[in-house]
Amino acid sequence: MWELELEQRTNIKFLVKLGKSGNEIREILMQIYRDNAMKKTAVYRWVKRFSEGRESITDEERPGRPATSRTEENIAKIRQIVRENRRVTVRSIAERVNIDRETVRKILTEDLDMRKVCAKIIPKDLLTRHCL
Repeated sequence: MWELELEQRTNIKFLVKLGKSGNEIREILMQIYRDNAMKKTAVYRWVKRFSEGRESITDEERPGRPATSRTEENIAKIRQIVRENRRVTVRSIAERVNIDRETVRKILTEDLDMRKVCAKIIPKDLLTRHCL
């Protein structure tokens, strides 16, 4: 989905340089992307930015807390917790490490490459070797 939005921003930038109005650009995007077209307010916001001379199609850095808790430190903590007890729940890991459950789930599945089998969390490579 992110690639589709960047593609639309690129098209908006191009159409602004051609001198198209916000309404024309919105109509063109609706013809091309149909249900996946950017919302009207987002189109106008990007038209305004590109009209004012902006060149970048990517979002700028925002101040504040980072959007993720998937740090090397948290990954190491979760790896250790699972090694100590393979029957541990995602909820209990989240409480111990003090991060949300979805982030714990992503760390387990994407970073540590583990899957839940019955009530145990095991590395995926063990799953494929022993369950075939």
